[in-house]
Amino acid sequence: MIYLDNNATTYIAPEILKAIGNTDFYGNASSMHQSGRKAHQAIEEARENIAELIGGKAESVIFTSGASEANNTVFKIPQKGRILTTTIEHPSIRESVKYLKSLGKPVTDIGVDNTGRVKLDELENELKKGDVSLVSIMAANNESGTIQPIKEASELAHKYGAHFHTDATQAIGKVDINVQRDHIDYLSMSGHKFYAPKGVGVLYVAKSAPFETFMHGGHQENGRRAGTYNTPAIYGMGLAAKMVMKDRESENEHLWKMREKLRVGIEKSIDDIIINSPKERENCLPGTLNVSFPKAEGESILLLLDNEGICVSTGSACATGSLEPSYVLLAQGVPIEAAHGSIRFSFGRYNTEDEVDKVLEVLPQIIKRLRAWSTR
Repeated sequence: MIYLDNNATTYIAPEILKAIGNTDFYGNASSMHQSGRKAHQAIEEARENIAELIGGKAESVIFTSGASEANNTVFKIPQKGRILTTTIEHPSIRESVKYLKSLGKPVTDIGVDNTGRVKLDELENELKKGDVSLVSIMAANNESGTIQPIKEASELAHKYGAHFHTDATQAIGKVDINVQRDHIDYLSMSGHKFYAPKGVGVLYVAKSAPFETFMHGGHQENGRRAGTYNTPAIYGMGLAAKMVMKDRESENEHLWKMREKLRVGIEKSIDDIIINSPKERENCLPGTLNVSFPKAEGESILLLLDNEGICVSTGSACATGSLEPSYVLLAQGVPIEAAHGSIRFSFGRYNTEDEVDKVLEVLPQIIKRLRAWSTR
């Protein structure tokens, strides 16, 4: 199997899987006996590693079940003023916005340009109107791979008295994120996007930022998030944080090399395509390539590639099952027909150039076949 859907989820790194399997963190980390203390120590070590990864303080790191919970937590904090977000956010934020709007809360979406980059002038114009308490902009988009100017956006938010949140789920491990340098008040992330287990994530909350508990119950996380700790997964996330800090530069080189090989190969072998991801390296996640194939349905391409043992995506995994075209691509001006024929290829550290060669061997014939069917 060739797995090119790493923006949806990654393999657990073998060394992390082995380390988790060799631990005996069966004690409840909230218990005072030695088994509980051992689990607690593992959690605090992971907290320190993750704080280092994002340039923050360990006491500001709150463990969650994942970025979706972290995003929901931020959007459920009572706001005195308006919330500004964008038209390309993850479904966990879009659905939170929909819920808030149903309660009569004021939320405004900021648009993006044809590369998927947020319009900072539009953001500032909304901030100038006043009464904005929170700005939320993802660090990098899961479908297009576009990296957002979060430092500039956060500076604008603070200039006009608002707090700033970023969903950094796709950026962690690939983009240099520093919550202090970038003036980030809230940050969400998931472990399974950078080779850690599923079911664990983090919400970073700056000491100066308002907060209200979303998960009530026990005293875990100093009363900020109740629930028995998933100690092995948290431990694995801490190990993954150390791993990606050490390997990020070399891994990014590897990912970009494969992405560009695929992009160039597609452009040479298939006519009438649209590259939806930025071509400039500084503006795009190194392993993400989103391509539209007009006159070929994205779901049909996906299934035929799957028959060849190649796993790709037509968009966000959290939106799977929808027959609607990607709202992300539509927001950046991709025509609706082209959006219907889009495929996202997303690479990880375990992919090889031989796998790219295999995709370039079978993909042109698949597109040719589907386009022939569509003209019958």
